[in-house]
Amino acid sequence: MASTKITVNPNGSLKVEGDFEIVDRHGKAYGLQGRTIVSLCRCGMSANKPFCDGAHRGHLEHDAEAFDLPPRKA
Repeated sequence: MASTKITVNPNGSLKVEGDFEIVDRHGKAYGLQGRTIVSLCRCGMSANKPFCDGAHRGHLEHDAEAFDLPPRKA
């Protein structure tokens, strides 16, 4: 099993659990203060981006059901 698990929550955030690092576009790490679970915003409405603050409630509709991607292009 992977050391990091990402769960796509229905109508909500991406929950990241395990051993991970989150960096900005310059490669600088966010200070997670030892957290092993965080939720990342996927609606774009959070005032705390890239982290979820619950602003999506009532504004994001996604069932979050798994599916297979098409084969990679060669």
